[in-house]
Amino acid sequence: MTDLTFDAVLEAHSRVSEVLPETPTWTYPVLDAAVGSRVVVKHENVQPTGAFKVRGGVNLLASLAADERAAGLVTVSTGNHAQSIAWASARAGVAATIVMPVGTCTNKVRAVEALGARAVLSGADMTEAAAVAVSLAEAEGLRMVDPGNEPAIILGHATVYLELLRSHPEIETLYVPVGSGSGAAGAVLVRDGLGLPTRVVAVQAAGAPAGYRSWKSGTLEAVAPSTFAAGLATGVGFAATQAVLADGLDDFLLVSDDELRAAMAVMATSAHTLCEGAGAAGLAGALADAARPGVVGFACTGGNASREEVAEIARLGLAA
Repeated sequence: MTDLTFDAVLEAHSRVSEVLPETPTWTYPVLDAAVGSRVVVKHENVQPTGAFKVRGGVNLLASLAADERAAGLVTVSTGNHAQSIAWASARAGVAATIVMPVGTCTNKVRAVEALGARAVLSGADMTEAAAVAVSLAEAEGLRMVDPGNEPAIILGHATVYLELLRSHPEIETLYVPVGSGSGAAGAVLVRDGLGLPTRVVAVQAAGAPAGYRSWKSGTLEAVAPSTFAAGLATGVGFAATQAVLADGLDDFLLVSDDELRAAMAVMATSAHTLCEGAGAAGLAGALADAARPGVVGFACTGGNASREEVAEIARLGLAA
């Protein structure tokens, strides 16, 4: 297994940057006024799949052995990780199967299929869908890709924060959305590797607190998720990411669905940016954190908002 180290992040970035150009960072005076601090936003919503997770897919495919490529991949996801694996696999000429829970948004299923992957709808939730993916891996000889414990994916996701903190080392607090925790773990690896004093604060939906509870207790916990933010709706803690967060995370915040929706509306009206629920979690964390100092940063980790989310943004924007 690849070690989760800063040197490994640098190696991942060399692979990822061959495929994906560095995404932009911007500041917005109206957003600064809304937060009460200078805010640096990194725009991962401009990635080819609309989310930062494509970095993990690219790094994973570049790291596979020949026999793993020939076997094909299977993974489990409700959306952005699915598109990441589908996009990177198609580019590499590798067959990919994505198991998605029954009831997954039709547009997300179509997006996976349009990228050339096989979508299998099975299981009432991510936990049940993951069990189906494991069964398919065993039955068909596929390479199972664990979304939260795959080192190559965690290292690929870390490259977001390598780019952000290299270009803006003045950031005093960095807010990172948590589903599996790969982004937050990556941010910790980068912060420590660069030797910066930046506070790294994880942000998770209050309705899906498995990562938060795992971090607080020091043991992997399972909680049935209940949140509209699909990218945050993981029901278990993951060993690989929690091992990094246990030693390096400065704080962990839970935000409500209403706070996530409000942050989506603020991003749309103050930063000209469409965020999905998880993509606005960094801002929601900054708005909820009374301890934030002068310069804060976060990535809009995804812009794949559903029609319902877009309608809610419009409603809240008009109300404001």
